[in-house]
Amino acid sequence: MDCIFCDIISSSREGHFIYEDDNHVAFLDKYPIDKGHTLVVPKQHYEKITDMPEEMVGILFSKIPKIAQAIMKTTGAVAFSLAQNNGRAAKQIIPHVHVHIIPRYAEMGAVWTKRTIPSSDELNSQATQIKSNF
Repeated sequence: MDCIFCDIISSSREGHFIYEDDNHVAFLDKYPIDKGHTLVVPKQHYEKITDMPEEMVGILFSKIPKIAQAIMKTTGAVAFSLAQNNGRAAKQIIPHVHVHIIPRYAEMGAVWTKRTIPSSDELNSQATQIKSNF
């Protein structure tokens, strides 16, 4: 199986990690909707959330408050949105379970469709800053 997220988790593809434990990672989205946009991903490959054991779904989502707080503290975001898509028709681009944490800024509003393409250096700097706020 060829999976971009499995490649990032195994370090065979670049990832800008902000969090890792035995079973999960969180890394910055390469094409963020807003600064600090992060993906929380189980290390074990599951295509859809319905493929996961229920207790693992709960554990995955239990990571979000801690990660979101560090992102907001670092970026100055005043809120955040969560997104979790399952299947191509739901706009799941990478077929590996992941939860989006999208920081929101008062002056920008909540836009779902715009994406930026920051440099690897920008993402590395952001990841380092966020990691320091755990």
